[in-house]
Amino acid sequence: MQQAATIRRFSTPVSVQAVVTDLDGTLLHSAPQLAEAANRMLREIDYAPVPQELLASYIGNGIGWLVKRALTGEMHATPDAALFEHALPIFEKHYADLLLGSKPYGGVIEGLEAMRAAGFRLGCITNKAARFTGPLLEGAGLAKYFEIVISGDTLPKKKPHPLPLRHAAKFFGIPADKLLLIGDSLNDTLAARAAGCPVFCVPYGYNHGEPAEALDTDAVIADLSAALPLIKRI
Repeated sequence: MQQAATIRRFSTPVSVQAVVTDLDGTLLHSAPQLAEAANRMLREIDYAPVPQELLASYIGNGIGWLVKRALTGEMHATPDAALFEHALPIFEKHYADLLLGSKPYGGVIEGLEAMRAAGFRLGCITNKAARFTGPLLEGAGLAKYFEIVISGDTLPKKKPHPLPLRHAAKFFGIPADKLLLIGDSLNDTLAARAAGCPVFCVPYGYNHGEPAEALDTDAVIADLSAALPLIKRI
């Protein structure tokens, strides 16, 4: 269910000490590689390929859900367990081959550079498995910006659960309301509100085909470089 927009909880400029960002759909345009890996998987198991635009709408809850959605054609359906167990490693094999084709969106490097220069501590929180997250950040030249990277299998829970954000706030030694999350989807806003963090969203990401403006955010920003005027360091 899409989250209804509400009154913003934090007024801008938001006073924060650290900023964490989502990965897929926020830092990196990874939909082409994820979609192609899914279609290679489908072809290998003699299923019909799926349009890239539809596969892109399946992104956002981790690779497991992307595979389930590609197999069933539905957002919340669960395929036969044996089929899923057979298909998942096939997807992972193809995705590993395609991984480093994903590139940063415009404004990402400029935004990270500016926030770091302004003294904000930076982290990355993603639902992607660590075996893909590390190489992807390294390959895209982004790993150097982040003091902490929390992947989908780093902790017992992942977004939209608040645990990753609470873990990051503890790592930085700050209260949750001084940690800004920049993301692109309902998962991000749900996690931020549950943790008590301010949250900005970019409009170009993977929010299951729904506009970022409909989410419960404190700001919708054109790109990462647009975040700096809306935050102040305390």
